[in-house]
Amino acid sequence: MTFYEELEWRGLINQISSPDLIEKLNKGGLTFYIGTDPTADSLHLGHYSSFLITRRLQRAGHTPILLVGLATGLIGDPRGTVERELKQKEEVFRNFEALKAQVERIFGFEVVNNYDWINGMNVIDFFRDYGKYINVGYMLTKDHVRRQMESGISYAEFSYMLIQAIDFKHLHETRGVDLQVAGSDQWGNITTGIELIRKTTGDEVYALTMPLVTDSQGNKFGKSEGNALWLDKNKTSPYELYQFLINAEDSQVITYLKRLTFLTPDEINAIEAEHLQHPELRVAQKALAREIVSDLHGADEFEKAVDISQKLFAGDFKSLSLRDIKAGMRNVPHVKLTSGLLPDVLVFSGVCSSKREAREFIGNGAISLNGEVVKDLGYNVTPDMAIEGSVLIIRRGKKKFYMGEF
Repeated sequence: MTFYEELEWRGLINQISSPDLIEKLNKGGLTFYIGTDPTADSLHLGHYSSFLITRRLQRAGHTPILLVGLATGLIGDPRGTVERELKQKEEVFRNFEALKAQVERIFGFEVVNNYDWINGMNVIDFFRDYGKYINVGYMLTKDHVRRQMESGISYAEFSYMLIQAIDFKHLHETRGVDLQVAGSDQWGNITTGIELIRKTTGDEVYALTMPLVTDSQGNKFGKSEGNALWLDKNKTSPYELYQFLINAEDSQVITYLKRLTFLTPDEINAIEAEHLQHPELRVAQKALAREIVSDLHGADEFEKAVDISQKLFAGDFKSLSLRDIKAGMRNVPHVKLTSGLLPDVLVFSGVCSSKREAREFIGNGAISLNGEVVKDLGYNVTPDMAIEGSVLIIRRGKKKFYMGEF
């Protein structure tokens, strides 16, 4: 298959601005850019799913430029239902430096900053050289602006798409950029850049957007209970990332393999066949976790994550950190504990429905605390047993875990 056909097979094409782009993508030789704003000091897994396109295009003979938008980060993009919180200037500058270093380390391509060409622009030049070319009626047709109009949008955020259009024009004129790539929520901003370049230079440039990667409920990929999974391992450990990926939904995991890994179509098709035949083996999830964790943090960190997972399942809590334990037990029931005899504690916490049931489980050796089987009905449970003074892991039977807190 051609390069473009593979992008389609992987589900990485949402919209393209012109059919002419297909041949250009297959041929190679384009210089393109993709950008993000420094709204935090680390990228998250959602960014990773978008930014991988840089490597795919680079391998097909195109030249990537990554933009971390300090200028646009100080304004805010109207993509949600409420205006983005404007952060303090010093915080945005710190975030930029952190993101620049992270993007260079992970993706290895040149990073540019739109603050370099936006900061020195005066308001007269802004309106005269750019503002007069983009009609307000045109701007109001953009979905992301129209949605925001319902709840209110500031002039600063309204101008965001024009600032991004200036970025495209600047990089086109100074770096030969003819293509901007982004997630589907950026279509309106990118096409504004195409319009500005056409009106001011007569040149034709192109846009490619990718579908946002989501779970089966439509939630953005990389979000867990409202919290991002960060690419900075000090914010999200490799094991926490591994846990998220190894628990990917069966219905979505092949889609993730196509979009988020460089496994070949033949390799993915073989994994899919085995996954459909034996989903309980989680072959696809294991491949997904291996590819992403190894790519971001190295093969050693992936092997360490596997080792932590095996130790948790075996109840070997003593050799693990509290952070790893909490990550591994993220999805098990969290229960409240009290001091007292073990049967009473099991009933109080809801681990057992009655004292009779609790005594049966204990007598059968089916209850363990922090990995140690307890058969003594008179065993006294106290807060000082908690790991690092925080949690007590209760296991009932072979597979039922509870994370207890006093």
